[in-house]
Amino acid sequence: MPKLKVILLLLIFGSMSRLCFAQQYKNFKVSIYCRAYEVQKMQDTTNYLKPLWNEITRQMKVDKIYLETHRDLLIVDQKTLDIAKQFFKDRGVEIAGGITYTISEPNRFQTFCYSDPNDRKKVKEIAEYTAKNFDTFILDDFFFTNCKDDGAIKEKGTKSWTQYRLDLMAEAAKSLVVGPAKAVNPKVKVIIKYPNWYEHFQGLGFNLEKQPSIFDGIYTGTETRDATLTAQHLQPYLGYSIIRYYDNIAPGRNGGGWVDPGLMGTYDRYAEQLWLTLFAKAPEETLFDFRQIIMPLDIKFRAPWQGQQTSFDYDEMMKPVNHNGGAVEKPTTLARAAGYTFEKVDQFLGKLGNPVGIKSYRPYHSTGEDFLQNYLGMIGLPMDMSPEFPAKDSVILLTEEAKFDAAIVSKIKKQLTEGKSVIITSGLLKALQGKGIEDIAEIYCSDRKALVQDFTVARSPLMHIDKPIIIPQITYLTNDSWEMVSAVNGPNGWPLLHEADYSKGKLYILTIPDNFADLYNLPAEALNVIRKALGSQLKVSIEGAGNISLFLYDNNTCIVESFLPTTTSINIVTAAPFKKLTDIVSNETISGTERKPQTFWFLPKNNGSNVFTIAVKPHSFRVFRFE
Repeated sequence: MPKLKVILLLLIFGSMSRLCFAQQYKNFKVSIYCRAYEVQKMQDTTNYLKPLWNEITRQMKVDKIYLETHRDLLIVDQKTLDIAKQFFKDRGVEIAGGITYTISEPNRFQTFCYSDPNDRKKVKEIAEYTAKNFDTFILDDFFFTNCKDDGAIKEKGTKSWTQYRLDLMAEAAKSLVVGPAKAVNPKVKVIIKYPNWYEHFQGLGFNLEKQPSIFDGIYTGTETRDATLTAQHLQPYLGYSIIRYYDNIAPGRNGGGWVDPGLMGTYDRYAEQLWLTLFAKAPEETLFDFRQIIMPLDIKFRAPWQGQQTSFDYDEMMKPVNHNGGAVEKPTTLARAAGYTFEKVDQFLGKLGNPVGIKSYRPYHSTGEDFLQNYLGMIGLPMDMSPEFPAKDSVILLTEEAKFDAAIVSKIKKQLTEGKSVIITSGLLKALQGKGIEDIAEIYCSDRKALVQDFTVARSPLMHIDKPIIIPQITYLTNDSWEMVSAVNGPNGWPLLHEADYSKGKLYILTIPDNFADLYNLPAEALNVIRKALGSQLKVSIEGAGNISLFLYDNNTCIVESFLPTTTSINIVTAAPFKKLTDIVSNETISGTERKPQTFWFLPKNNGSNVFTIAVKPHSFRVFRFE
């Protein structure tokens, strides 16, 4: 056979091979991360890697694999790496490396001591070894330090632990990881994955202000697992909002979202993590990890509300499937739960524009009312956190974190004098007392608390909730500012949402319960007023119970998702020009009713709207276009 013909046949075969194995979804990539423990086993392709990979790819489509070189002082040997890389290369799968900089993850995430010469040498060697093997590699969650040995204590000196670690880890990123890696492989791209606990990053050295520009890109940990089962107690909405936050920190350089099924509660909770990441338009979804994605499916993780054709339908998910050309069989592992979820979302994701929401300012390295934006997202307020003050927006939300900006009061005044609205929380109000906020309105967050169970809106009859909640008592000067929503106990009451005029703008104070999750228990009528005030610049809002989220996009589309265990009826309220609502998935057109302009001075004003009543099934979403 002529040499040219052989070359052409090899090229054709290679192209066909890639077409067979690189099975992409239309709107995002899917990756699997493999820990060093599992990579080390991949030297046995016959009995370990090949059968597991065939089972995974039968149940879901995979574009990319991350092969970890180091974790807990285990370094995968070169021979095994070569075998694993060749295996995936032969199957047309994109390959990248990974590093977890832990000494012992089981020992409370014991990290390297970046002040210790021996540890620094080891960190550098691991980066060089990984760069020699891969043109891209990612750092898993643990590029921080919790070391407090004598050397670190001495080196810290008079600095706070936070400042010492911020400086140390920015330096380590340059001199121990990125610099050495590029010296070995000039074309290598080094990505840092930031985990989900962003409120406390600075205390352990994750530096969101300086590190993103040191690395070639960042990645987002969107795992929220089950809030009641884990020590973090993260709200589901964080899986969406954290992508948007990191997008605003490093525009165009956030590579995707990363989900861990651990302590998921039910398969629905796992699916929610996956699709919330994609609702935020993450370009890639990484599944952690190879070990967990091959866990056998177990009916005990079938949620009690299944059987109602919910967005994640366990019974439909369990139907026979095959994506890699073999026999069609019933699903066997968690890979199918992921694959089923991806198939559902891929049907409509391309019809959604860019996410939009209420801008909330989070200065770098700030703390206060931790993770509050995610609780607000769970009551139907689309959140969009930013590390820069959003001066251009007509409505902004400021939580206690904003106190870290020394000029925050003057920035608030400027917004108000320009005719804009600023919403501050009771936590920020308390933090700014005596620092100029009283120059806008003499409203104070006292040290007193109230136990409340009744509420009123615009002098309506009292609305009662089953569970009493604790709130701070806000005080003000009568007729200088006004209660819009009130919390009541007997013959006494306090503002839940308060409004004050200043220049051409409006300042709102939102009272936050001591337990942020008590926001979900507020009466729908109270939540509706809060949504109208905070979302006055948005084209769409919702009316109804808490534990329902709204996701908005700039092409007049939206998603409504319920985290409730029963089917729930809500209203979608559009601005006056939008008179038609269409379900993008089913093509159903939903009829609405016109609502006249609202001018009652106790409520947020509106210029008329259209109201569409819909039902949302348990732990399910619906996708709409409004025209």
